[in-house]
Amino acid sequence: MAHGVTLIPGDGIGPEVAGAMRQVVEAAGVEIEWHEQQAGAATIEQYGTQLPPHVLDCIRKDGVAIKGPLTTPIGTGFASANVALRKALDLYACLRPVHNLPGISTRFGDVDLVVVRENTEGLYSGIEHEVVPGVVESLKVTTERACKRISEFAFAYARRCGRRRVTVVHKANIMKLTDGLFLKCAREVAERHSEIQYDEMIVDATCMRLVMDPERFDILLCENLYGDIVSDLTAGLVGGLGVVPGANLGEGVAVFEAVHGSAPDIAGLGLANPTAILLSACLMLDHLDEQPAADAIREAIYAVLRSGEHLTRDLGGTAGTQEFTDALIASLPAAGVRKKEQGG
Repeated sequence: MAHGVTLIPGDGIGPEVAGAMRQVVEAAGVEIEWHEQQAGAATIEQYGTQLPPHVLDCIRKDGVAIKGPLTTPIGTGFASANVALRKALDLYACLRPVHNLPGISTRFGDVDLVVVRENTEGLYSGIEHEVVPGVVESLKVTTERACKRISEFAFAYARRCGRRRVTVVHKANIMKLTDGLFLKCAREVAERHSEIQYDEMIVDATCMRLVMDPERFDILLCENLYGDIVSDLTAGLVGGLGVVPGANLGEGVAVFEAVHGSAPDIAGLGLANPTAILLSACLMLDHLDEQPAADAIREAIYAVLRSGEHLTRDLGGTAGTQEFTDALIASLPAAGVRKKEQGG
């Protein structure tokens, strides 16, 4: 039976990388009924919003969506469609696995960590107002419910995936009530999971340690703003936002995404690298219990990166999006055979 999946191509290079992802997933033999929906800049003129209600309805019906990048205006204009999507669907957990990929040279060679980010509140609650002209105020909202459920998610993920340590990232030395509540909830959850190591680190110290010794980290549990910053920082350790996946998870609904920008300067030129959305599609296939296909696509990506023959320009090659995609598809049968021989 085919899986129903909402596909949001997104802005800029989004349609190109989303199209490449769709080709590869279909070539891997997964039966998906794609329900394509438009969101982001493309819908503003027609609907007056970046996130029309019928898009949310489609995602709720399918329970699973995957999207390309959506442009977020800076300073003025429409609010972030990405933030609105997470809040509307209560996608409380943002999951960002970060690890080295073969063929991509970086300063560190043994990075393998996961950023778990609370996705619905904190300073990203968007509660701002002007007190008097020239003075504005932004409220940081922190609730026990949100802190406990993201902590539970992090420890459950650690147990399920064989992770050894959860590090809580905070600034409770300054924000004693908001970040203090986050720490209190994390500690309470940690006490029930003694098999998993637990520690805490101030956010600025965390950033310093990440650029000095990232291999020491396993799971980083963050409130919203810190998670946003730390997840991009860690992506930079392994090659950038173009080579890491992302997932936003809630109760009964999951949205997988390319976490990089829309790159309007190269949109329509066939130059975009689809690796990020492909790896996000692998997370989606894991979620859909299509593990063999997910593993085969990952192995195909690794094989192409390792060969260095069909790399896009951002990876040091000369290939376009379609050449890179064709090389992945050509690698899929061999990847699938290897997994079968290994008992996968």
